[in-house]
Amino acid sequence: MKLDILAFAAHPDDVEISAAGTLLKYVAEGKSIGIVDLTEGELGTRGNVQTRYEEAEKAANIMGLSVRDNLRMKDGFFDDSEDNKRLIIQQIRKYQPEIVFCNSILDRHPDHGKAAKLVEDACFLSGLRKIETELDGEIQKEHRPRLVLHYIQDYHIDPDFVVDVTPFVDLKIEVVKAYTSQFFNPNSNEPETPISGEEFFDFLKARMMSMGRPAGLKYAEGFTVSRIFGVKDIFNLL
Repeated sequence: MKLDILAFAAHPDDVEISAAGTLLKYVAEGKSIGIVDLTEGELGTRGNVQTRYEEAEKAANIMGLSVRDNLRMKDGFFDDSEDNKRLIIQQIRKYQPEIVFCNSILDRHPDHGKAAKLVEDACFLSGLRKIETELDGEIQKEHRPRLVLHYIQDYHIDPDFVVDVTPFVDLKIEVVKAYTSQFFNPNSNEPETPISGEEFFDFLKARMMSMGRPAGLKYAEGFTVSRIFGVKDIFNLL
């Protein structure tokens, strides 16, 4: 299955919090989208591995994803190793995405920055034909995504560009709420965390408003890039 966009996340819900609006926009346009979670989020204060899988599946169904996988790296302790890079390369070559999303280059959770570098490096290495990988008994062909984009997470980072997600704000919040163990749930007896209060949803909307305002948009999601990319027609820019 060839995907238009393949989004990687250190933990289930990373993509949903930061880039669900963008993914919903392109699903609505008929693009094929997938998410690969690096870990099972087993160190999370709330919930457990089983609930994370159930919630990730629910969120994937709401978004209309074509595929969702989990590489089962060690939450909190995965490293920048050849083995982990090869796991990611296998997914890139399997789905041959045009565009890859990955974690923020710097963030409160140390896994986010680690995942950003790990995935970006794997995207480059995936294009080297002398790196051989095999999946399900088949030799894989090299593939390098055309573009690698980093979504913005807890820390404020000035975006290199933003995507208009105004029509999808409410549905994005519904996607995030699929993770009932992690976010506000008045019936939960679990410990409070920085993201478990009801005000976190206001924060998400405010973040999207702040991203959109400089571009004349009501709501937007921001991304950063590690290399300059060009446009064919400046008249199509907002």
